[in-house]
Amino acid sequence: MRGFSAVVTGGAQGIGKAISTALVRAGTHVVMLDQDRAAGHEAEKELGGEARAVFVHGDSSDESTVRSAVSAAQKLGKGLRAAVANTGISVHKPVTRLSLQEWNRVLAVNLTSGFLLAKHAAAGLKRRDGAMVLIGSSRSIMSEPDWEAYGASKGGVVALAHALSISLGPHVRVNCVSPGWIATDGWQRADRRKPPRLSAQDHAQHPAGRVGTPEDVANLVGFLLSDQAGFITGAHYLVDGGMTRKMIYV
Repeated sequence: MRGFSAVVTGGAQGIGKAISTALVRAGTHVVMLDQDRAAGHEAEKELGGEARAVFVHGDSSDESTVRSAVSAAQKLGKGLRAAVANTGISVHKPVTRLSLQEWNRVLAVNLTSGFLLAKHAAAGLKRRDGAMVLIGSSRSIMSEPDWEAYGASKGGVVALAHALSISLGPHVRVNCVSPGWIATDGWQRADRRKPPRLSAQDHAQHPAGRVGTPEDVANLVGFLLSDQAGFITGAHYLVDGGMTRKMIYV
């Protein structure tokens, strides 16, 4: 990946920023597509400016915006070789009060954005035997009450990833990474940044013994985008500290 470029949607805060940071540190030029203008400019500066990281402002569910971000990445370094569909929002309310507009918005940002990124990045990725990672969620396979739109959208992300791996192979590998409980407080823009407030119980309920960090996700994403993962495609990885494997009796 050194010398090539990547697009990361939602790349200026939270897990997306950790992914952008890991890629820049590995020598990749990164285009961060993000709707938060302040966070985007701040992240661009923190990651070394336009020589290393470029911020593109806009909505990742808007096709023209995604096209612009991909075009910007094509012009950096040796060209586009990686794409990460990371953008995500949620609406937490009972299904009987969830509006169709809210449902459609969550699916657009969480799922359609991944389709748009794949659509416009595919040609560039194929030319360079590239890779794509879609960020899902452990809520794609387990639920709490009142998360219908989020759970459905992330289930779609998991399925989209394996469908793309077949359609775009063998020259583009596509995998899905689904985080569990990840404490992103320290990876927000400066005016919102704070240490995570986590209890001993929060950590202890994870079989791994702690709540996850954005770096945990970024490390796996970086590996899956690298040549070291050249025989891995169509896979779904949970980064959840073992929580989805833990039986809970009430």
